[in-house]
Amino acid sequence: MQQRKPLSGNGRPSGTDGSDFSFRMVVDSRYTKVAKGKSRLSVLLVTQAMIQLLSAMLLVLPIIKNQEIDVPSVSAAIVGFLSLICAELGRRRSKVGLLKFYILASSGVTVFLIASSGGKNLLMEVIQDPTNCIRTKQFELLKAAVLLLGLVVQIIAVSTTSWLIFNMSPPKRASS
Repeated sequence: MQQRKPLSGNGRPSGTDGSDFSFRMVVDSRYTKVAKGKSRLSVLLVTQAMIQLLSAMLLVLPIIKNQEIDVPSVSAAIVGFLSLICAELGRRRSKVGLLKFYILASSGVTVFLIASSGGKNLLMEVIQDPTNCIRTKQFELLKAAVLLLGLVVQIIAVSTTSWLIFNMSPPKRASS
């Protein structure tokens, strides 16, 4: 195949004077939507990874103080990190199956963490005696704040991933 040689004057290759515009292909809008969705998902995955690192550090603090290990939360953190790895691979390689696994696994982890922390009635204690509770339960309040932030990011990430999966899938043709 013969390569085009650039013109010395304006730097434009020969044969591209603009008269061939009607023969150029147009990129389907679905592909630009997928590219934007992948970019948005990348930012959300980095945000989720940072939140999970913060929650992992909160899991390590009781171990340093020689308290008991919260095994279910450690297991949930491991599953959460694995789901993030699957999401990143699915995002880079456009693998719908990995993205669906990410949605299920990360949502399951989030629901599990909310359910396991829901029985503590921390919000009621803060409402009843805010100054004393804030002084005595700083660690629990920090864990609850990280969980709430993770929930918000999870909701946005699931909706973005679902939208991305929808746009990655080829359009359905009407059967005749």
